[in-house]
Amino acid sequence: MDYLTLLNKRYATKAMNGKVVSEEKIERILEAVRLAPTSSGLQPFEVFVITDKAVKSKIREIAWNQSQVTDCSHLLVFAAWDNYTADRINHMFDLTNEIRGFKNEGWENYRQQLLSNYTQKDPQQNFEHAARQTYIAIMTAMTQTTVEGLDSTPMEGFDNKALDKILSLEEKGLRSTLLLPIGYREAEKDWLVNLKKVRKPMNELVNYI
Repeated sequence: MDYLTLLNKRYATKAMNGKVVSEEKIERILEAVRLAPTSSGLQPFEVFVITDKAVKSKIREIAWNQSQVTDCSHLLVFAAWDNYTADRINHMFDLTNEIRGFKNEGWENYRQQLLSNYTQKDPQQNFEHAARQTYIAIMTAMTQTTVEGLDSTPMEGFDNKALDKILSLEEKGLRSTLLLPIGYREAEKDWLVNLKKVRKPMNELVNYI
């Protein structure tokens, strides 16, 4: 199945049947997230995989009572760094040097540039930048979910501060950004499953200059 076919096949599943997804499939989805591109390769977020029924129930209460939150197999929570700090930036640059086995002068100069840039900015501005990286990562997760023959629903509709408290994210220097329930659709209860995908025609979307 080619990439465009995958994009046409996936949709925001509105009802799931509770069937458990194999750990092998979830691991491949998480690997896709790990490999997603991010600005300067900093990967400024973490992912929480929720399977505990009690925790999912708490999250459903602060997520507009959306049934996918509890009826999915695995609920992914994307949480961005609350700020870019010197320790966080240095960790990723040190990891790069360790994995590649050498230090590059240009790369080290770039480290200093980022340290100078990010650490002078307002933490909220840095968080908003980090949060945007999670939107890239969730797309890789959704695509891999479709590859695995699964369904998913990207969600912004939840109380971020309440979720941060449920998962104790503030203590970890994180703030929640997105939810992604993963599982199997329950077609009989899903009003969206047989409807045609609607997108703008190309001439309303793309401009050639």
